[in-house]
Amino acid sequence: MRVLDDYFESLRTQDWARLSKCLAEDVRRSGPYLDVVEGRKAYVEYLSRVIPKLPNYDLRVRRTRALGAGSALVELSEFTDVDGVRKEFPEALLFDFDAAGAISRVDIYLKQPGGPKG
Repeated sequence: MRVLDDYFESLRTQDWARLSKCLAEDVRRSGPYLDVVEGRKAYVEYLSRVIPKLPNYDLRVRRTRALGAGSALVELSEFTDVDGVRKEFPEALLFDFDAAGAISRVDIYLKQPGGPKG
């Protein structure tokens, strides 16, 4: 799970070289809008274009759960300012790891308000 600590700290600090070391060469990211990015270089380039544009960006991991050999589930929130107002975006991310322990797959799911209250 150390690779996840490095991955999230790399995002917080925008350390793209460190982030690259967390990823398998053939990493596949499937985003919340069915957008797909494949390959380490493409994924790092994608994040390095998106995250710096998010005003006052922050990321907080809430919970990490190992799911057996080679997978983990992480609940987190990303924060950014939208039209001058601080917004929280809760997410659940499913990670798969290769035999060397690098991240080989990231599936991102947004948690949306407005469902039935129970």
